[in-house]
Amino acid sequence: MDYDKFLKEWETFHKWEKNNDGIPGAYNDDVILLGDFRNKEDNAVDHPSHYTNGKTEAIDVIEDAIAEAPGAKAGFLQGQVLKYMLRLWLKVDAKEDAEKARWYLNRLIDSL
Repeated sequence: MDYDKFLKEWETFHKWEKNNDGIPGAYNDDVILLGDFRNKEDNAVDHPSHYTNGKTEAIDVIEDAIAEAPGAKAGFLQGQVLKYMLRLWLKVDAKEDAEKARWYLNRLIDSL
């Protein structure tokens, strides 16, 4: 699935996500990775350090990785797993981010 098709399908899944209180971190900063909603003047939003550490920005890795996802839900879940894993050692609580990644991975596995 190409990224443009993914974004078109996202709206359907996004409506479900907003109504599902069980998703950790959902509908907060997680939505940023699905479109360019970033304020170009604010580095904390446009290119936060916990997403840009290293040679490649996390969003670029995620977009490439989900390109072949069979649908919006699978691509979203895979993207969430990658997001938490890519920034694992850059946040205050690595264990919490690992647990969030596992939560999304379990949901992805259950959906396959």
